Amino acid sequence: MISTADLSLKFGSKTLFEDVNVKFTPGNCYGLIGANGAGKSTFLKILSGDIESTSGSVQKDKKLRLSFLKQDQNAYDEHTVLNTVLMGNEELYAIMKEREKLYSKSDFTDADGIRSAELEAEFAEMNGYEIESEAGILLEGLGISVENNDKLMKELDGSEKVKVLLAQALFGQPDILLLDEPTNHLDIHAIRWLEDFLLNFQNTVVIVSHDRHFMNKVCTHIADIDYGKIQTYTGNYEFWRRACELNKRLQSEQNKKNEAKAEELKKFISRFSANAAKSKQATSRQKQLEKLELSDMPVSSRRYPFVGFDSIREAGNDILMVENISKTVESEMLLKDISFRVEKGDKIAFVADNDLTVTTLFNILAGETKPDTGGFSWGITITSSYFPSDSSKYFENSNDNLIDWLRQFSEDKDESFIRGFLGKMLFSKDDAFKKASVLSGGERVRCMLSKLMLSGANVLMLDQPTAHLDLESVTALNDGLQKFDGTVLFASQDHEFVNTIANRIIEIKDGSIHKDVRMTYDEFIEANY
Repeated sequence: MISTADLSLKFGSKTLFEDVNVKFTPGNCYGLIGANGAGKSTFLKILSGDIESTSGSVQKDKKLRLSFLKQDQNAYDEHTVLNTVLMGNEELYAIMKEREKLYSKSDFTDADGIRSAELEAEFAEMNGYEIESEAGILLEGLGISVENNDKLMKELDGSEKVKVLLAQALFGQPDILLLDEPTNHLDIHAIRWLEDFLLNFQNTVVIVSHDRHFMNKVCTHIADIDYGKIQTYTGNYEFWRRACELNKRLQSEQNKKNEAKAEELKKFISRFSANAAKSKQATSRQKQLEKLELSDMPVSSRRYPFVGFDSIREAGNDILMVENISKTVESEMLLKDISFRVEKGDKIAFVADNDLTVTTLFNILAGETKPDTGGFSWGITITSSYFPSDSSKYFENSNDNLIDWLRQFSEDKDESFIRGFLGKMLFSKDDAFKKASVLSGGERVRCMLSKLMLSGANVLMLDQPTAHLDLESVTALNDGLQKFDGTVLFASQDHEFVNTIANRIIEIKDGSIHKDVRMTYDEFIEANY
């Protein structure tokens, strides 16, 4: 078990947590949720010991081994893949290295013999003779083949490094496992493998993730960061969300009933307090009114943006025809003879073994790059708007504040309209005067979504739009795209997002279309994986 006692964290005048008392017990998997900036990743770092709290403490038995998924992909560049995984158990790895160093000595002494016997006993007690086999199983489950074990980490690409670091965190059955966005950059196979691993894991797990499907699959509890506190609830994310919505509705309805009753009592008191015959009743009503609790609903740190897409013009039947598109980037053929036809009402999720494949295709369709061969044609009624996976060019060299930045994409240039629109996207008051060049990743996404909404396009192309968004913003975007009556072409790592929006799946493998099916994502996964 790991717990906190009166834990608080302050940055200057800002209090992130205050007097937090929470327990995470063995056999449970806790999904740690909260709005952007609530301190989810920071709290994991406090639990891991990477950051110290301002006051209070983290309590755990010293004998318990804690493992924390590290996000620094370059930290192990000079180490082999296998050794990087083995480093997940620092004590065992240290024994292993000392043991190797002793056995490599040319002048092996009696003292060395005694020490080596001690190390052998410790090594055996910690299942040291099984570690390479265990590490190999973890790596293979995540999609890293055995041929990579002796490669240096710097020889791997970014997505492969992420998988190795995840294997490092999982290695050796840690007593407490802390995972910060573990599904980032994982493919379908790796995510399903990780789900199965965690479902069978018997120790304590605390996870931060924006993947709602993953949270629903593996979490037994939700730990909610709000109001500077952390409250735990039994059940997965969907259970927590529905329970909160129900509680909010019931509380709101009760407040309305209380308000109505209070108004009735006030009227009675006003009418009869001066009437001697009714004065006793009026006094009784006054006491009832004083006892009546009109509790204001607390203001949560959670805020939901408004995301809604309206087409200025209805699309005709001819949407998009793609014919034999091929494209090679840096000697790698990413697209090979890609052909498909988009029909009215299609909401197509593109699934690929390489994210760059879909990005390249979308860049071609958006006119930002040209294919080597082949082509495409949009219908004459079509207006399209594009959300790229990398939107930095829209922001980095901009000196505009958000009002002026968004105004360039709006037909209505009036400042009150622009500020109202920004307010819906959670840029209120002084936030509207932020420089576009200093925005966070999540703020940039909300700005790009504003640009899309203002376009009035009847076809939307979105490449990884859920990256950098908190769960509230993902939910708002999810709802907005479900209600959109136009055509959507998109790619996302968020399982729930894809499953609830797409009515067609196009899978690209090795640059070619492998599957093109009309079904939900869940049906696609069940049929093919």
